[in-house]
Formats: sequence, structure tokens, C-alpha cells
Amino acid sequence: MASWSEFAADEPRLADGIRHLMQQYGPGFGYLATVRADGGPRVHPVSPVITDEGLFCFVVDSPKRRDLERDGRYALHSFPPEDSDDEAYVAGHARPVTDQARVARLAEIGRAAPQVDWRLFEFTVDVAMLARRGDAGTVRPGEATDRPAVQVWLDPGAADAAGTASGGGAVGVPDRRSALGGRGAHRAAA
Repeated sequence: MASWSEFAADEPRLADGIRHLMQQYGPGFGYLATVRADGGPRVHPVSPVITDEGLFCFVVDSPKRRDLERDGRYALHSFPPEDSDDEAYVAGHARPVTDQARVARLAEIGRAAPQVDWRLFEFTVDVAMLARRGDAGTVRPGEATDRPAVQVWLDPGAADAAGTASGGGAVGVPDRRSALGGRGAHRAAA
């Protein structure tokens, strides 16, 4: 499981593109998918905090927090931009941050209200994806569009832990991988 900073060091342009979409309206804004106790998905709007130190989220006492405490798997998707159909996606595992100095520093950065019952989670990155579709205003309804430019980064450690030897990959991690350089496996489509 790679930290955001490890992912960003390996793929800085991809990480910058994802950060831009997650923070396009100022503070982070996206949709967090968690796993309910019955195994089904649950989706919530959240405000992720992305720093050079990592990818974090303050989560109040709620079903999503209980999901993360019970089963740390998550997926985070950017909020749609107003001027394009671009999208960013990361998935991995959430783990609580217990270092109080780190929590305080990130609470200040993320403007987390001290009187609220929240917990800070750090999100590891097993897979990261950025799709660029260009200006949505140039396409009229019913017209064919060009395929999006898609970049995918897969953490090789996550793929190994998912048991790919048995033929199955982790949830959200494609089975086919082609190394195009860097630490992680990459796939680009245009």
C-alpha cells in the first residue's frame, strides 16, 4: 500500500492532475465510497485534504466512519468540473491517524472544527486514475466524442497483496498491467 507521497513521487504529473480535480473548488471535494457491513457500497460527499505528506479525510461519527473503522477499503472520486467531463479516482485503504501532532497540523490545514467528533484517516493509494475528456462545451448532444485520455497507476505492492497469482485482482484494480516505467504499473489510453 503506497502512501500518497510515494505515489506522487513516482507519478508527479498524474498526482498533480488528480489533486487539481479534487481541489478545483478550493478545499477538497469528492465522493467517498465505503463498504457497508453487508458488503454493499455506500457513497458520501467528503472534503479530502491533500498535502505533500499524504491524502487524508476528516470523518465525523457516521455510517461512513464506521465503515472505514470496520473495513478500510475506500474509493474516492472527484466532483465533476463545470467545464469538462474530466474525472479523477483513487482507491486503497484508510487507516486512522493517531499521532496527535500530525492530527493537529492537518486539522489546521483542513480547517477541521475542534468541537466536532471527527477522526482523521489517511488514505493509501492502490490505484489512481485520471481521465481527460477536454471541453464538454464543444460537443453537442448526439455527436460522437473522442475517447478520453486515461492514465492509470497501480501500486505493485497492492497487486501482490490482492492475490493476483490466483487470477483475481483487488477491487477497483484491473487485472491487466503493463509497466511503462516508474515504480507502479501504468496504463494509458488515448
